[in-house]
Amino acid sequence: MSSLSRELVFLILQFLDEEKFKETVHKLEQESGFFFNMRYFEDMVTNGEWEEVEKYLSGFTKVDDNRYSMKIFFEIRKQKYLEALDKRDRAKAVDILVKDLKVFSAFNEELFKEITQLLTLENFRDNEQLSKYGDTKSARGIMLAELKKLIEANPLFRDKLQFPTLKNSRLRTLINQSLNWQHQLCKNPRPNPDIKTLFVDHSCGQPNGARAPSPVTNPLMGGVPKAAAFPPLSAHGPFQPTPAALPTSLAGWMANPSPVPHPSASAAPIGLNVANNAAILKRPRTPPTNNPTMDYQTADSEHVLKRSRPFGLSEEGTNLPVNILPVGYGNQGHGQSSYSSDDLPKNVVTTLSQGSIVKSMDFHPQQQTILLVGTNVGDVMIWEVGGRERIAIRNFKVWDLSACSVPLQASLASDYTASINRVMWSPDGTLFGVAYSKHIVHIYSYQAGDELRNHLEIEAHVGSVNDLAFSYPNKQLCLVTCGEDRVIKVWDAVTGVKQFTFEGHDAPVYSICPHHKENIQFIFSTAADGKIKAWLYDNMGSRVDYDAPGHSSTTMAYSADGTRLFSCGTNKEGESYLVEWNESEGAVKRTYQGLGKRSVGVVQFDTTKNRFLAAGDDFSVKFWDMDSVNILTSIDADGGLPASPCIRFNKDGVLLAVSTNDNGIKILANAEGIRMLRTVENRTFDASRVASAAVVKAPPIGSFGPPAVSVGMSIGDRTPPVAAAMVGINNDSRSLADVKPRIADESVDKSRIWKLTEINEPTQCRSLRLPDNLTASRVSRLIYTNSGLAILALASNAVHKLWRWQRNDRNVTVKATASVAPQLWQPPSGILMTNDISDTNPEDAVPCFALSKNDSYVMSASGGKISLFNMMTFKTMTTFMPPPPAATFLAFHPQDNNIIAIGMEDSSIQIYNVRVDEVRTKLKGHQKRITGLAFSNQLNVLVSSGADSQLCVWSTDGWEKQVNKFLQVPSSRTTAPLADTRVQFHIDQIHLLAIHETQIAIYEAPKLECLKQWVPREASGPITHATFSCDSQSIYVSFEDGSVGVLTASTLRLRCRINPNAYLPSNPSSLRVHPLVIAAHPSEPNQFALGLSDGGVHVLEPSESEGKWGTSPPVENGAGPSTATGAAGPDQPQR
Repeated sequence: MSSLSRELVFLILQFLDEEKFKETVHKLEQESGFFFNMRYFEDMVTNGEWEEVEKYLSGFTKVDDNRYSMKIFFEIRKQKYLEALDKRDRAKAVDILVKDLKVFSAFNEELFKEITQLLTLENFRDNEQLSKYGDTKSARGIMLAELKKLIEANPLFRDKLQFPTLKNSRLRTLINQSLNWQHQLCKNPRPNPDIKTLFVDHSCGQPNGARAPSPVTNPLMGGVPKAAAFPPLSAHGPFQPTPAALPTSLAGWMANPSPVPHPSASAAPIGLNVANNAAILKRPRTPPTNNPTMDYQTADSEHVLKRSRPFGLSEEGTNLPVNILPVGYGNQGHGQSSYSSDDLPKNVVTTLSQGSIVKSMDFHPQQQTILLVGTNVGDVMIWEVGGRERIAIRNFKVWDLSACSVPLQASLASDYTASINRVMWSPDGTLFGVAYSKHIVHIYSYQAGDELRNHLEIEAHVGSVNDLAFSYPNKQLCLVTCGEDRVIKVWDAVTGVKQFTFEGHDAPVYSICPHHKENIQFIFSTAADGKIKAWLYDNMGSRVDYDAPGHSSTTMAYSADGTRLFSCGTNKEGESYLVEWNESEGAVKRTYQGLGKRSVGVVQFDTTKNRFLAAGDDFSVKFWDMDSVNILTSIDADGGLPASPCIRFNKDGVLLAVSTNDNGIKILANAEGIRMLRTVENRTFDASRVASAAVVKAPPIGSFGPPAVSVGMSIGDRTPPVAAAMVGINNDSRSLADVKPRIADESVDKSRIWKLTEINEPTQCRSLRLPDNLTASRVSRLIYTNSGLAILALASNAVHKLWRWQRNDRNVTVKATASVAPQLWQPPSGILMTNDISDTNPEDAVPCFALSKNDSYVMSASGGKISLFNMMTFKTMTTFMPPPPAATFLAFHPQDNNIIAIGMEDSSIQIYNVRVDEVRTKLKGHQKRITGLAFSNQLNVLVSSGADSQLCVWSTDGWEKQVNKFLQVPSSRTTAPLADTRVQFHIDQIHLLAIHETQIAIYEAPKLECLKQWVPREASGPITHATFSCDSQSIYVSFEDGSVGVLTASTLRLRCRINPNAYLPSNPSSLRVHPLVIAAHPSEPNQFALGLSDGGVHVLEPSESEGKWGTSPPVENGAGPSTATGAAGPDQPQR
């Protein structure tokens, strides 16, 4: 079902409610699954209509969909059971127990036993956990509050709890507009047509003296505003192709157009083309009116349908927001209470001497201390602001004068100078564009340091090029420009070929703002006369014609998450306006106070953190909270600012660049920005840098996702878990609630001589072999669940094994531990999660799996099709992608569980959308099979590794390759022809662990600069696997000789060696057992698990007396940080 069909269902729901078809309304809500009516649900729960409650819920979720759904159904059935007991109706209670509650015994048998025992009590309140149970009414109220939290947190309900804001009788209005249009097309339209049916198109009979077309004056559907007559059709035929549908934001702007329709607006039949219809309707502007009879208030932005998918994965609450088109109504929350004005960068930390007047600035999107600057004399400079180092400069120069037009050559002959109007980085930071005041645009290629190359020179406009920006229409990187010639143009950023030309402004185009919503790419443009227009990437003309506040020269910008639109401008009288727009209405939603009434020049502004606005005005920088019209604070940056300084935030909003009167730039920072600059000053990868980076990147928990609610089942109270994300080797999102980031304080008494900690005996550590009664087969993949309560293994025979820890006196936290044996878990059906093996031999395949963030699903393959399993029931939900080629590595996209990166046997990487069952794109850059994939949320990149010992970095915005490097394999080591190379991101999402059988290396993404390399002693044999600890302070490395090494991550120095005798029983056979895979606990930094060649899984922890795996060697003992060139030696010498 298309998004328009979905919207039609909402219109029908509104119509049915207005006509008082109450039962039908709720039936359609349930059957469509598009809108969950919380008020209706509350009424049913309050009245105890349990059958209707479950029936209504069944349209949105099932018991075993996820943990939230299971808890919802459990709470309802538990309440029904307790009410039966309270009424002494034991027969009904037994019936509920058997029919409704027994299903939960498969997931928590102890809880089911406890519930059953309530039958033996005279009053169930004698149970300690139920002692506070009051009467039925209060109990239902308490349960209802809990259910609402669970529903709001459940990802299956995420886009279904708010009804779109609609004007009254919206469906009637559309029908009347259609009738008007049909009447307009009549060959002989009557003044007062008699329309009696909607079943066929309207057509007037032969009139008696009809003169001219007239609107329908007596519409069938009453109670709606009358539409004015349509303009003459001119040359447009009745079957002219309709333009592409607009995103809701633009359609909303067009709902109330300017009095004169734009000349390029089509008069084709409207069908369901909202934009085209609205463009030719001339109606007064009226604010949206909520339907008072329904609790349908906030516009819903997600148009992806659950039921239209072949299958799909729910997006967990820890995901970043993925709403493509939120609408900024007053009751929509954007506040992030974790920010305060103290988070603003207000402290001057350094000053850069530019030498000429700064006209435009832009921070690098990934290397956030790199600043690009353009000046009034045409100079382009790149600064590393941390070290106050100017790393590149280019003066104005036309690269190929012979290719220039005659007017440009004449202009340059008289005055060979040009000012820069705009500089901007491409989204991945590999290109940047420069717009000059004379005709041309330069695109440079930037790699690293001072590596700056000429890429393209485009004569873009006649006269000044006023603005430029990058965009991705059709997944192709493009450059959008605008100019003094009143034209907007779109260019291929790689080849320089012109793609589109947009004409329609009556004054020079001042600025442009490309954006995308609902997979629709569009461009806002503003002109010097204060006109705002919007364009799709087609030739159908402008879709919007509006006036900027005060008819000002205006720039527009979205908040970082793309959900809120702002503009700032100054008119000819010097009056400045900073506003937020209501995209759904095309009207100003909020006007911010505090800008000067007589500004000099056009005021520049910027946004940051999805929370703050800043503008350079009145010799200062002024700040606003996005949700408040009053100025938050103002600073003069220690003085020396021009009247309207140029300003620019870096991506994280921790640095702010401000131009000065003396042709310089001041860099302002907050506490996190100061730490960021210090890490630049000290490029060595040390623990302090890791800690500061982790602090800078940590997302505010309160800023997104559902509220924290308990999803465990119990009779009484609940304890809410807290989650935060970390990308692991299988791209699994880790819960870091219990991880306490440690400052590396490994210093020891200098009088003592440091020794490598050797663990040789079982008494020196805690070790547990997990119980297993299934067929033993070597462990190919191993992972802890994100909750830390279980371990999942994939054996070479394509069978998965799941161990769960149970609550008891020795393990009250239920977390994985080496002190208590877990249970090898299977559902009551006894089925196993077994991968499809097709015609392949699973022993020869390359197994792979990835776990979803909420532990509900596992995606897995063993040489055959990829299988999607439900982790609660072990059922196969679907299979897809039969070989060849076979999948060899899987990774979930960190922001969308429906996007999966799939490494293949044929060396390609497929970006697959499970929701629509299609391959988005194929990435090619390796020569051998893919053996590792890791996403960085911070850098918006995917790093791949292959059996060719190569690492590649891909942008997740356009999926283009950014850089590739081969591992530096020591010449003294021989490697297998298909040796695996694995990758895993550090908790800071910038540093990358690369694992190869010959070495461990640390790289800095996205440029893949090798910071350190560690090569083990040859006696240990090849490295079989390695992983960061959950806090990224340690690296656990397993070897073919059975030993395990523990390295300090900040220095890559071995501090502890665990020999096989410490955890493996003596093996009289000739078969040497050794670990093949290693996994780190998600919240216990000193716990890890090993998957062995004999099929066993061991959990290891340090002894309780020690508490950690050895101590790091002091620098004085020669254990300082190693480098890429100097770390090729073996383990550090021992004394």
